[in-house]
Amino acid sequence: MKLKCVNLLSFLLLLSVVRSDALPAQAAESTYDKLWQLAELYASETNPVVQGLDLSGRFQHEHARVWEDDRTYDEWNVRRARLGVNLDFFREFTLHIEAGFNPQETDPFYLRLTDAFLQWSPTSRAAVKVGKQGVPFTMDGSTSSKELLTIDRSNLANNMWFPQEYLPGVSFSGEASNWVYRVGAYSAGERNREFGRLNAGVVTLAVLGYDAAEELGVASALLRGTYVHQNPDLNNTFTRQLRHVASVNFEVEDGWWGLRSDITTARGYLGQSDLWGATIMPFLNVVAGLQFVGRYTYLSSEGANGVRLPRYENKLVDGRGDRYDELYLGVNYYFYGHKLKLQGGVNFANMEDRANDGGRYSGVAATTGLRVSW
Repeated sequence: MKLKCVNLLSFLLLLSVVRSDALPAQAAESTYDKLWQLAELYASETNPVVQGLDLSGRFQHEHARVWEDDRTYDEWNVRRARLGVNLDFFREFTLHIEAGFNPQETDPFYLRLTDAFLQWSPTSRAAVKVGKQGVPFTMDGSTSSKELLTIDRSNLANNMWFPQEYLPGVSFSGEASNWVYRVGAYSAGERNREFGRLNAGVVTLAVLGYDAAEELGVASALLRGTYVHQNPDLNNTFTRQLRHVASVNFEVEDGWWGLRSDITTARGYLGQSDLWGATIMPFLNVVAGLQFVGRYTYLSSEGANGVRLPRYENKLVDGRGDRYDELYLGVNYYFYGHKLKLQGGVNFANMEDRANDGGRYSGVAATTGLRVSW
């Protein structure tokens, strides 16, 4: 297949122009700092009631092109546009409210409430959240879309995580010595743009991790295990139809190199076949701001039609299959860390469909995008 990755080549050309030595580092940082400080509406260390009021949000715009046999799909897309506020008060509490919007089609302009929670942090190592919040499991599902190293989450997360991501519930998280932990209970329910109808049972989450950086002699290393359980319910449209999900993730980084990995298995219900998959993602920090990323993802379902294709490939082939392989090659340029970056990637993917009912796919997708967060 002849790959005409015009958008990726344009991205690489831009990287060759915007060199790491184009501006003095101190001047560039000072400029970015001043711009991002505009989101800080109020800050005080002496006020006993209100310590801070900040704007929060993200804007992610991208271009995607998919080739599969003699068919193509091409789209410019506002991937995410969110705006909200953070209020810090009484030194231990944070109120965070954020919503997603659709400036591209504008109908509807308001998409949904993403975060809407109150957090109590009695110490710097423990926190309780009540309200609509993220449910972090799998490698990419535990990573904010602001901080992804690939331009989008893996197809493992697309199939076994909950892409709606934000559920109303209660969670408790913290750290003790080298251990990290989180437990949570969330309502699945019938989805709407706010908190849902709370009519379809409970999702429970348990996470336990160990920081092994000292033992391995590296800058950071975290081994984490996660278990998710929910009861089968026809009214549940907030999550995937998965009764049990177990995931083991390992992340290590030391200076110029790093590696992230994920092994996840899930037990389906109401027609969703059991799944298992694995992802490995090495990355190299070449020079200041420039990063190369690779990723291999494998997915398999016990029965036919258990695996979905990713977002853009699904525009060409809307059926499902039973085995998925993907190789992703990407490059990132960070102007201001994860707060301002350009990302580009090409993934070569294959989906097998033993039922032969419209899920077979073998193609290439190239995506480039701007990521801004504050």
